[in-house]
Amino acid sequence: MKMVSAVIKPFKLDDVREALSDLGVQGITVTEVKGFGRQKGHTELYRGAEYVVDFLPKVKIELAVPDDLLERVIEAISTAAKTGKIGDGKIFVCNLEQAIRIRTGETDAEAL
Repeated sequence: MKMVSAVIKPFKLDDVREALSDLGVQGITVTEVKGFGRQKGHTELYRGAEYVVDFLPKVKIELAVPDDLLERVIEAISTAAKTGKIGDGKIFVCNLEQAIRIRTGETDAEAL
């Protein structure tokens, strides 16, 4: 099993959710986050005054997937979240040692 975390632009969330749903992914966790990458924020103009926005709003998606579904999940997220512009986000994949469904006590793949 793998834990997939993706940081994407907020307006792409619905597209990514639909793409994952089409693959049969049953559960995701979504968190509103702020951060910056290579662009290190940007400068905006408000009422004639310039100010720097250091941390840009993003959405973090986390999901646990079986190994055989991993490549399709990565492809689905990449395709759905891509705008072709700076700040599209990143996908991180980690090994997931164990998963337990609290209600039933099911473990690992059955818990997903």
